[in-house]
Amino acid sequence: MRHSDDQNPHTRQVDEPTAVRIGHVKDHAAGVPAVAVALKRGVEQMGVARTVRTFFKLNQRNGFDCPGCAWPETPGHRKHAEFCENGAKAVAEEATTRRVTPEFFAEHSVSDLAGRSGYWLSQQGRLTHPMYLAPGDTHYRPVGWDEANALIAAELSQMTSPDEAVFYTSGRTSNEAAFVYQLFARSLGTNNMPDCSNMCHESSGTALGNAIGIGKGSVTVPDLEIADLIIVAGQNPGTNHPRMLATLEKAKRGGARIVAINPLPEAGLMRFKDPQQVGGVIGKGTSLTDDFLQIRLGGDMALFRGIARLMLDAERAAPGTVFDRQFLDEHCGGVDDYLALLDDLDFDDVLSATGLTFAQIEDLAGALMASKRTVLCWAMGWTQHRHSVATIGEGTNVLLLRGMIGKPGAGLCPVRGHSNVQGDRTMGIFEKMPESFLGALDKEFGINSPREHGYDTVQAIRAMGRGQVRVFIAMGGNFVSAAPDTELTADALRRCALTVHISTKLNESHTVTGRAALILPTLGRTDRDMTGGTKQLVSVEDSMSVVHLSRGSLPPASPELHSEVAIVADLAVAVFGDDHPVDWAQMRDDYDVIRERISRVIPGFEDFNTRVRRSDGFVLPHPPRDNRTFATTTGLANFTVEPLDWVRIPEGRLILQTLRSHDQYNTTIYGHDDRYRGIKGNRRVVMVNQDDIAAFGLRTGQHVDIISEFTGPDGPEERRVDDFEIVAYDTPRGNVAAYYPETNPLVPLGSVAKKSNTPVSKAVVVRLVPAT
Repeated sequence: MRHSDDQNPHTRQVDEPTAVRIGHVKDHAAGVPAVAVALKRGVEQMGVARTVRTFFKLNQRNGFDCPGCAWPETPGHRKHAEFCENGAKAVAEEATTRRVTPEFFAEHSVSDLAGRSGYWLSQQGRLTHPMYLAPGDTHYRPVGWDEANALIAAELSQMTSPDEAVFYTSGRTSNEAAFVYQLFARSLGTNNMPDCSNMCHESSGTALGNAIGIGKGSVTVPDLEIADLIIVAGQNPGTNHPRMLATLEKAKRGGARIVAINPLPEAGLMRFKDPQQVGGVIGKGTSLTDDFLQIRLGGDMALFRGIARLMLDAERAAPGTVFDRQFLDEHCGGVDDYLALLDDLDFDDVLSATGLTFAQIEDLAGALMASKRTVLCWAMGWTQHRHSVATIGEGTNVLLLRGMIGKPGAGLCPVRGHSNVQGDRTMGIFEKMPESFLGALDKEFGINSPREHGYDTVQAIRAMGRGQVRVFIAMGGNFVSAAPDTELTADALRRCALTVHISTKLNESHTVTGRAALILPTLGRTDRDMTGGTKQLVSVEDSMSVVHLSRGSLPPASPELHSEVAIVADLAVAVFGDDHPVDWAQMRDDYDVIRERISRVIPGFEDFNTRVRRSDGFVLPHPPRDNRTFATTTGLANFTVEPLDWVRIPEGRLILQTLRSHDQYNTTIYGHDDRYRGIKGNRRVVMVNQDDIAAFGLRTGQHVDIISEFTGPDGPEERRVDDFEIVAYDTPRGNVAAYYPETNPLVPLGSVAKKSNTPVSKAVVVRLVPAT
C-alpha cells in the first residue's frame, strides 16, 4: 500500500519489499558477512560511537543481557564480542536513536498505521510518551501516567469478576518485573496469565514435567562441550540461536558427533565460520554436522520410536550392553509398558512417517548405543505439532533407556527462544502454578491467590471472542502478530473495553485495539534504570537455569519512560490504594526488596541478592541433573507411553510449516532478505519441493494463494493468505515452508497440541491455488 504522507517530518521512510530475488543457498553460517551486517545495522540505528559503546556491553558481566535469544554464556569465560548477528540487530533496534513522539501519532491515524507493515512500524523507533486512544477517536493522543493508571483502574473496577482481566507476558520481561506482574494479577484475583511460552515452548514443559518432574532442560553448556553425541532436532540454531554454534564447534573439536534432524537443510548446521577465530575469517570454518536426516514434518516421534525398537532388539541379543539397567531399575517407571509398545511397532509406519531409509535410522540408533554422553536438543520444530508432547516424551524415552540423565555430558536440552521466557515461568507467569508456589506467595504477602486455573493464550483468545474479557494488558510482545489465527485474534481483541500494551517500540498490536487503548512506553534492556533515584539492576534466567544480572547503561529514549517494575507497581497503587498488604512503593524503588521477597517464595533463590551479584550469577537446582531425583507423581522418571502418531498428507494437499527468516526475531522483522536461504527482496514466498511444483501443475515464480484446511467441532474450516511467490527449495516431498507472521492467519485457533494446547504451526494442511 502506498501512503501519501511519507514526507511527514516525524515519519521515517523505510525500504519497502521488492520483487523476490533468488540467490545461492549458503553452506555456512556467520563469518565476515555476519560481522558486516551487524555493524551496518548498528551504525544505521545508533551511529558509530553508540554502536561501539553498546555492542561491547552486550552479554558482558558488567553489561546487559541480550534482548534476543536465551542461549547462555560459557561459565568463567566471556569473549570481548559476546554476541551474534541477530543479537546485534535486536540491540540496534532497541538502542536506536529514532523516536516515535506524540507528533508522529498526530500525523498518523490508527487506520493508517494498521495499513503499514510490521517492518515499517518497528523502523520508526522508540516510543517516548504514554498514548491514549479514547472510544471513538481516530488518533492516539498523549496522556500522563497518573491519568493512564486511573483509566486502567476505572476499567478494572467495572469488572464483574477478576477473570474479566487478562495479563499477557512476552519473554523479554525481567525476573523482577515478571514477579511483580504476577503478584498484581493474583492480588486482583485472577490466574489469567497467558504468555509467549503457550505458543512456543509449552509442549516441552508439559512433556518434561510428566517425564522427569521439572519442565526445564537438564544440561549446561559444559555438558554440551564434553558430549560425544549431540542430536539437534527441529531446530535452526544458525538463525534462531546463533551463539549455540560456538558451543557446538567446541564440542566438535572435542570429538563429538553431531546429527541434525530437520525438514530443511540449514546453513548453521552445515559449517560455522566463527568471526572471532582466524579460521572463521580466512579459512573454511568448522564443519558441524556429521549426519543430516531430512525428516518429513511431524515424523520425529516415529523416528525415535524406531530407534528405541532397534535398541531393544540389540539389548535382547546382548543383555546389559545397551540399556542402563541399574538406572532403569532404580529411577524409572513405566518401563515394561513402554517396551511392550515397542514390540508392537510396525517399521513400515516408521519409514512412511519419516521419509528416511532404514539404513539412516539404523545408523543413528548405532550412534546412540555407542555414545557414552548424549545430549538431545530441540526447539519449535518439535513443540508445535498435534503430537508434540508425545514426541518430546519419545525422545526422552530413548535417553532414559541409556541412562543419559544426571551424568556429565548428557541430558535433555530444549532450546528456549526469548531471553527470559524461562525466567518468567519460574517467577510465576503461568496460569496453572502449583499450590506450593501459591501458598508461599500468600504467606509472604498476606494475600489470597486464586486457585482456579486461568486462561492460556488460546483460551484467552476464545474468552475475548466471547466478550468475556474487559481488560487485556500485555507486558511486551506483539500479541496480535504472534498469536495464531490472526483475523480471529484481532476480532477478539476488538471486543475488549480496554487494551493496554507496555512496549518499547511500535508494532501491529497497537493498531488492533479495544474500544479504548493505551500504549505505555517502557525501558529496555539497554536503558539505564534510575527508578527510585538509584541505578536499578534486573536479573534473567537463561535456557540452562543460570540466573544473572543485566545492567542497562544508555540514557533512556525519553524522560517519560518508566521501568516495567514501576509501571506495574504504580498501577497496583492506583487499583488497590495505599492500605494493600503488598508494599508496592517499596518494591518499585528498590529491586533488591523484590529479590528478597522472591528468595522467600521460590526455592533455589535463597540469598538471591548476594548470589546474583557473583560474576556469572548462579545455577538453579535441577533435581534430575543434580542427584537423579524426580518430582513426578510416582517419584520416578516416567516413560511416555503413547500411540504412535505422525502427520499424514491428504491426497492433493501439502503440509506447511511456518518459520523465521534470517532477518527477523520472532515477530520483529529486521529486513526483507533471508541471506542463508538465498531468498531476498520479499518475504511473501512459499518454499516447495521442485517435484511437488511439477506434480501440482505449478511453476517456480508463480504467485499463488495459500488456503489452509482444518476440521473443527463445527465441521470443515478454511483460511487464506494471498499472493505468495513459489520458490523451488529443498524440502521433503509433500512439505512446504513459509515465513511467519505472514502465514499465522492460516493456523486455526482450534488446531492445538494435545495436553499443552500449543498452536500447531508446523503442520498446517494447505493447498496452493493460482493467485487471482
